[in-house]
Formats: sequence, structure tokens, C-alpha cells
Amino acid sequence: MAKKLTYGVVGGGSWGTAIVKMLSENLSEIHWYMRNQSAIEHLQEENHNPNYLSAVAFNPEQLRLTSNINELVKACDIVILAIPSAFFNNELQSLTISLADKIVFSAIKGIVPESHLIVSEHLHEKYQIPFDQIGVITGPCHAEEVALERLSYLTIACTDQSVAQEVASSLSSTYIFTKVSDDIIGTEYAAMLKNIYAIIVGIAHGLGYGDNFQSVLMSNAIREMKRFIKKVHRMKRNINRSAYLGDLLVTGYSVFSRNRMFGNMIGKGYTVKSAMMEMTMVAEGYYASKIAYEIGKENDSNLPMIDALYAILYQGKSAKKVMEKLTMKLD
Repeated sequence: MAKKLTYGVVGGGSWGTAIVKMLSENLSEIHWYMRNQSAIEHLQEENHNPNYLSAVAFNPEQLRLTSNINELVKACDIVILAIPSAFFNNELQSLTISLADKIVFSAIKGIVPESHLIVSEHLHEKYQIPFDQIGVITGPCHAEEVALERLSYLTIACTDQSVAQEVASSLSSTYIFTKVSDDIIGTEYAAMLKNIYAIIVGIAHGLGYGDNFQSVLMSNAIREMKRFIKKVHRMKRNINRSAYLGDLLVTGYSVFSRNRMFGNMIGKGYTVKSAMMEMTMVAEGYYASKIAYEIGKENDSNLPMIDALYAILYQGKSAKKVMEKLTMKLD
């Protein structure tokens, strides 16, 4: 790509903040939409996000901050969406400028509740964006470790490999290694599913199961993920690569994993409502588990782990009893 492209990030949470930090290593200007005007004012005065990754210091000369999403979309060639999937529709409701001529990358790890679609499919259907202008940014990568500049890997997926390479180059640094892929559907479903499995691992931990059993859960999770993705999008892929297995492992085991934390609270006896109230960030796997369960039933898939989590979170069944039954279905 000969033209120097302008980037914009939508979202003021931890992942949005981490993406802006990564881009700031390479770009002289980054547009950044944050809904919270007081957070913008704090950033302008103190050079850091007051609510997320507050230790990260930004150069104010690089940032074009706005609370008007139309202003950002109008100014940018590449728009990176980094907002919780549950709030996706609300955030884009005020959008009056077309996205059809933009390159739009999703850094969202979930499903749009209103359409039951992953973000890339939703963008294609609702906003008429061609698939070769849609991409996905996925891990294994926690925002907190980006803030600490610990070595991390990203997978940048787009059917147009030149677009994928452009975004990969803009995110790369001494502590961020990037790989490109053409599997936008598979990587995005994997990013959604790993949150579901991390909740199950968290529940097991909260119930007192040890590392031995949690490793069995993770082993079964990657095989269940493979079956699920193969049903919804058949193509040649290596499920053991970092974008699939690696992202699952870090989300299932890391102390930074909000989904594992949510599951841990459920395992310790919290109700779903009380666990969600206790969380300061959204556990994407909660919303994703319902939709994944429904997709599984539509496709007549064998998904015992997703079925078990649905029973706990949405049917009010005992976590202890459901997990005991699940142990008989694993190998």
C-alpha cells in the first residue's frame, strides 16, 4: 500500500488502550474514540487513561481524541473496533457516515447479541463492507502484558493479505510480534469460544478441582473448538496455532483473564448476577455461551462443554452437579 493510511481506534477500555499503545510505537497520529468525555479530558491533561491501563503514558501530540464516532470514521482509512460485543450496537447507533469504503478491523472477542453473528459477518451484512475490507486482530495477548511491554504475539487476519500485512506492520514492535492469516471467520470464532472455555476452567478452579483436571478441560476444549469451527466455516486450518490453541491457553490459565475470574466466582458459589456486579470489566464468555449453545443445537454438534456452561449460566443448574456430569464425558 503506497498511501499512508490513517488509523482510528473505537473503544476506551483496556484492549482499546493497549491497541493505541501498540500503534503509537509506529504512527505519528492515531484517532481515538472514547465515549466518556471526562476520560478524554483526563487523557489530555495527564497523558494516561484514568480507568484502564493507567500506567501507560501517551504522547498527547500523537492522539486525536474524540467522543464523536462520526468524526473518527470520517477522518480514518482504517477503523479498529475494540468495544465489548454486548455494547457493539449501542456504540454504533449514532453512526451516520458509511463504513462501506473503510477498512474495518475487529478486536472484539464475542458475538453481536442482536444478530447472533460474529463481528466480521455482522459488519458485512449490516454495513455492506466487503469481506476483503474486514479484518480481525486476535491473540494470544492480554492488554495488561502489552502495558508492561512483555513479549506478545498477535494474529492479524484478512482475506486481503496486503491489508493484513499493513495492519500487522503498524502494530509490530520490539515487544509485539505479528503473524498474518486469511482465516477471519475461524480466528474470530476461536476468540469467542476461548472465553467460554475459560469460564468453565474458572468454575472448575472455584469448585476446588486441581491442575490435573483443568489440563483435561483445556485438552477437550481445543478439540471441541475444532469441531465447532469446522461446522460453521470449513476451510484448511491448523487449530494448534497461536490464534486458536495459544489464545485458548492464555485465556484459560492467565491471572489477567476476566472470563476465568468470572467462572471462578461462579464455582465459589456466586450467582451470575452477583458475579457480574463484582466484575469491573465485561466477561464476554457469558454472552457468547448462550449464542454458541444455540448455534451448536442448530448444527447438531457434539459440544458437552458449551452445553454444561449453558446449563450453569442460563438454566440455573448447580455448578457442582453439572461439572460432575461433565467429567464423565471428557477423555
